[in-house]
Amino acid sequence: MKKLPLLIWVITAVWAGSSLAGEPSPERQTTLRNLLNHDCGACHGLTLKGGLGPALLPEALAGKPDELLISTILEGRKGTAMPPWQPFMSKDEAAWLVGVLRNSKPRQ
Repeated sequence: MKKLPLLIWVITAVWAGSSLAGEPSPERQTTLRNLLNHDCGACHGLTLKGGLGPALLPEALAGKPDELLISTILEGRKGTAMPPWQPFMSKDEAAWLVGVLRNSKPRQ
């Protein structure tokens, strides 16, 4: 009987199209990259070099813990224009986005 919750979790993860390691499916990665380019880019600049919001380039994120960045993505920042994105993505997806940002090259 103890195996039933694990089985339900595995079936749910497969059904949702996510891997057990927390990496989004290729389709979801495309959706998240579009969100990053368009929605995040609207405030952080289309090249992510900053705008209304701060730059999101690797050098700007250096020294900031992943948990702080994930929390900021999911919960937003009170008193600023940064909204919470938790209704639109999971913690694993926010962590994946942080990895994308940390490894991104500047856009022209």
